Amino acid sequence: MNERIAQDPLTIGSHTFRSRLIVGSGKYKDFPTTKAATEASEAEMITVAVRRVNITDAGKENLLDYIDPKRYTILPNTAGCFNAEDAVRTLRLAREAGGWNLVKLEVLGDTETLYPNVVETIKAAEALVADGFEVMVYTNDDPIVATRLEEVGCVAVMPLGNPIGSGRGLANPFNIHVIKQRAKVPIVVDAGIGTASDAAKAMELGADACLINTAIAESPDPLLMARAMRDAVRAGRLAHLAGRMPKRSFASASSPTDGYFWS
Repeated sequence: MNERIAQDPLTIGSHTFRSRLIVGSGKYKDFPTTKAATEASEAEMITVAVRRVNITDAGKENLLDYIDPKRYTILPNTAGCFNAEDAVRTLRLAREAGGWNLVKLEVLGDTETLYPNVVETIKAAEALVADGFEVMVYTNDDPIVATRLEEVGCVAVMPLGNPIGSGRGLANPFNIHVIKQRAKVPIVVDAGIGTASDAAKAMELGADACLINTAIAESPDPLLMARAMRDAVRAGRLAHLAGRMPKRSFASASSPTDGYFWS
């Protein structure tokens, strides 16, 4: 691992990570593929949809038989919830089952766009923070909403790049940039990333991390794409830390012209 990356930890709430890539556990063809892709990504945190993936019933095939909670931070999420009450109940059940306190909140507005219901998201965030959860929250790319969720007490804000599972990249890079410029908590680009260049761009804009699921799980070669996303997140972070060259209207010679003999 690059030395600068190794000395650049990501802190979310009470947790610290070396990797700035967070992966999901959905849409894979089976649990062994989920495990292999997660390992290839070198991520340290994996999201789990409490309503869709078995992590509590030891009598059935269980994701945790493949993803070791001692090795990875399990991030329960509320995918499939459409109101604050259901989201809060889901995460309280997850905490009772596994003791997980760092959680991902998402409250969706409809089944077609999967855009967040901002009103219900803020309501759920307030209840969960009051209940002692460390809340990472999925939201739209509105800087005003992002600031409000930070004020509520969320430990990370996760603006979408584009609709969930769309693979369309970053719809509004300017909004992501503004959200990051204003934030005092980590900003994680969540949803819409389709390929490695999208992840690199998000990180170059200053995002603290990327959460990627569909782009890896639905790739014809999930393991290879997991490695690509790993490297893209690292490259984008390094580019952000280094700072890009200025853009110019005209060419600028890369070699000096002084001190040479001309015929």
